[in-house]
Amino acid sequence: MWRLKNILLWNLVAAVIVLGQAWPNTKLASQSSSGIKADCLGNLMRLSMDEALAVGNQLVVEAINGTQRVLLTPSLAAQCGYSMESDPWGNTRIYTSLMGCFVDNKDDATFKIGLKLQMYSQRPSDVVTHDVSQTCSYTRWAPKEVLCDRNYMEVSNYLMKSNPQTKRPAQDQNVDSNLLEDSGASHGIWKMTFFTPEPVVMVPREAEQAGYSAMTTSTRLIMRSPYNTPETFSEDVAGIPMEVFKVSVYNKAESGLGIVNLAAACPTGGVLFTESVISWYIPRRMTPLMDGTFRIVEMHMGINGQRLDRSQMAARGYTLSTTDFHIVAEIPVGSPDGYYKSHAPEYQYHVTYTVEPMLEVLWRADGTQNDIKYKVLFPITTPLMPRPPHAEDYTVPEDGLFSVRLGSFLHDVQLKNITFVTGVLTVEESNARGLIVQEHIYTNGTKGFSLQVAFDADVVLKTNPEPLVTTYSLPLTFGLLILPEGTSFAHEVTLQASLQDVVLPALTGTCDQKHFYIRVKYGSQGRNFETTVGTRQLTPELAKAYKLQENRTHLHLRVPYTAQDSNFELVSSVSIQARLDIVLWEPNNQWVLGDLSLACSFPLMTTKCYPNGTITAVAVKLESVPSLVPSQLTLKDRSCRPVFSDDRFARFSFSADSCGTSRTFFDNYMLYQNEISLYHKVTAKTSPAEPEYRQTIYCYYMVNKTQTVAFSHKPRSYDPRAEIGTGLLMVQMRLARDAAYEHFYQAQDYPLKKYLRDPLFFEVVLMQSTDPQLELIVENCWATLQEDRTSVPRWDIIVNSCGNRDDTHVTVFHPVMDNVAMPSHVKRFSMRMFTFTNDNEVLRDQIYVHCDAVICNTNGPPNGICRGQCVHPTGAKGTKFQGLKGAKREQRSTESTHQWQLSSGPILLSN
Repeated sequence: MWRLKNILLWNLVAAVIVLGQAWPNTKLASQSSSGIKADCLGNLMRLSMDEALAVGNQLVVEAINGTQRVLLTPSLAAQCGYSMESDPWGNTRIYTSLMGCFVDNKDDATFKIGLKLQMYSQRPSDVVTHDVSQTCSYTRWAPKEVLCDRNYMEVSNYLMKSNPQTKRPAQDQNVDSNLLEDSGASHGIWKMTFFTPEPVVMVPREAEQAGYSAMTTSTRLIMRSPYNTPETFSEDVAGIPMEVFKVSVYNKAESGLGIVNLAAACPTGGVLFTESVISWYIPRRMTPLMDGTFRIVEMHMGINGQRLDRSQMAARGYTLSTTDFHIVAEIPVGSPDGYYKSHAPEYQYHVTYTVEPMLEVLWRADGTQNDIKYKVLFPITTPLMPRPPHAEDYTVPEDGLFSVRLGSFLHDVQLKNITFVTGVLTVEESNARGLIVQEHIYTNGTKGFSLQVAFDADVVLKTNPEPLVTTYSLPLTFGLLILPEGTSFAHEVTLQASLQDVVLPALTGTCDQKHFYIRVKYGSQGRNFETTVGTRQLTPELAKAYKLQENRTHLHLRVPYTAQDSNFELVSSVSIQARLDIVLWEPNNQWVLGDLSLACSFPLMTTKCYPNGTITAVAVKLESVPSLVPSQLTLKDRSCRPVFSDDRFARFSFSADSCGTSRTFFDNYMLYQNEISLYHKVTAKTSPAEPEYRQTIYCYYMVNKTQTVAFSHKPRSYDPRAEIGTGLLMVQMRLARDAAYEHFYQAQDYPLKKYLRDPLFFEVVLMQSTDPQLELIVENCWATLQEDRTSVPRWDIIVNSCGNRDDTHVTVFHPVMDNVAMPSHVKRFSMRMFTFTNDNEVLRDQIYVHCDAVICNTNGPPNGICRGQCVHPTGAKGTKFQGLKGAKREQRSTESTHQWQLSSGPILLSN
């Protein structure tokens, strides 16, 4: 395997689109082998190899010379008329001049070329061998032919058997034949004089050692030179840079020693580029090759050594024309005969386009047949053309998904990885994590890559520029690789999308007789807020005092209405209206995310009149008088100060005949009156608009009876007012465990199981009210199979506040004992468990009981339903099974009543 070290030129740079294949040891001795094709192209033979053969392999080429094989090193290939071109993916073309060193030449008409191809994979022991043999015929030789290939210049002249020009010069008539032999002359060539342009003389052996090739055939003299040798020189011809090779060959012929002048000139430039067209310029008159006047007889264009006809050129958009000084070939950038290649200088994406045009020209001297045939194969690669990748954002925010497509790239670009804020992921890792990465091939042969990422992925950054708006950001760095070189580059993309998708926290609240109950349901961003209660931030200490409870979705607070953070708004003789303000705010941007002002009335007897003449009164600091100091309040007699005070309350206790209390007589009662106020000398107002504080106390004493009435104020119009507060009245229906009505079923006990005809003890209660002027009346009750109170069938239990008289199982009302705080607020009744039947078949083993309750004002007119619970029985007929209603309901005045609708949980019939 020592040969592999010396054949660097012939190493194929094959694109690793598919990994290198392991080839069996085979020997194919035919040019028709799969993937190998040989073509005769005038004075050249072209051998084409498909990339599938060469990919991942190292190619060694040997020339077959009779029974010998000669290793074609790069220098020997240029010296002997062989060249090779391979694109980055392994598509390979080997060109052989028919005048090459190891070609079997028969009379300059038939040429047999033999090549041995050896491909080595990564393991040197695996060698694939192809023997290729091709015979070409070519007889249209011009008197002078010049061939310019990528690594050598070749010129051949016709040798006439008798030509006065080649007659031996007089000074050479006496040349000793032994001198010719000692000079290393072969094939009749004695010596050569190179013009650089200074003359340099060499004998054949010296020329061969210098890398030149000189030989004669039966009719021609051939001279070949690599580019950039000491004996070649550069010359501008019509503005086109050319490399020129000039030599005079002393040739031994039968007629004597003759001299043949040879010259070759090959272009090394002359190409202009635009974004869309390659323009290749060749001198119209090749002055290094010709003297006198010559005209163009033929002119042809080709690709990869293959001549094209006019229709083929037109189909590809190629043109070939002449100007006064040049022959011009124009090739569209991107034509199918060339190929694009990706590059990444300084990590920026660029492309080049490579194509190998051929030009054939036949010049003829005027009035003669001295033709010069000129062929040049000229690989052209455009300068680097920047192609910055473009990211197209297809994101639709409402879909909650980032969608981006990056492109376009040539087919030799591969997406290797993507860098997210969380790290670098390969394409496989990205897809495994649900980040969808795909490759897309377009009709023009380019490709692109797409990525889809859900907004809730951990690689997405989230910010909130506004309280209700979320901005999602996805910084990306696409890591790309160019094959087969393995050159890497990257492209950064940042995607952003905004969506009004923030659900703010929701606040709700209720009250009982002593506390505010605050419930916060977290929004879509969890507990991302701070809480202010009143004017203070909810610290851990304050949260503990307010019985904070929280979980992943909710927060609960229980705040006494007397707490420092509540505000008193209104006060009456029996209640006080307090308000609690809750604000939720985002600490970073100071945004208010939610607020709640919860106002409730709490029971508070501000004035009490006792039979022994003692009067007690409570004064409250209201929100409208923030500067009030309760301890500074007095009665009319300024010496009568509070018996107790703090920063919110002041309590007075005095007798009816003291502290400046006045007395007024009426027909059958006496009115005692006093006033709580702030003495004007000590009043400290925070602003001119702050009202004065005055609270009037009234006590009515009647014969053998004491009554407390609501107090009122007599301030000026801007003084604070004490009003009767309002609140929610709640009515509840529940089922007692027995007739004592001491223990009741709870919500978790439902559905209940009862036997047929078991008694069911119901209680309907007006909750959270101490108003003795209200009375609860159960107006109607009925049973249904379904939870829906309007469903059928239904059966009436109570109609117009009385039991259904036609029911065989009578509904019984039970008296409410005096041990209940407000007996008028409670109604109790019982019934027997039953079930719905149809033709003696039980329709379902459960019932629901529904009731309509009415709250009556006992001070209103006693008419309609407010006459009392079943005061005037209607004698209503029972309801039929089909659900038709029974007796007509009585009308009631809406001015003195409020109606509530109640339903029980399911009650199951037990077997």
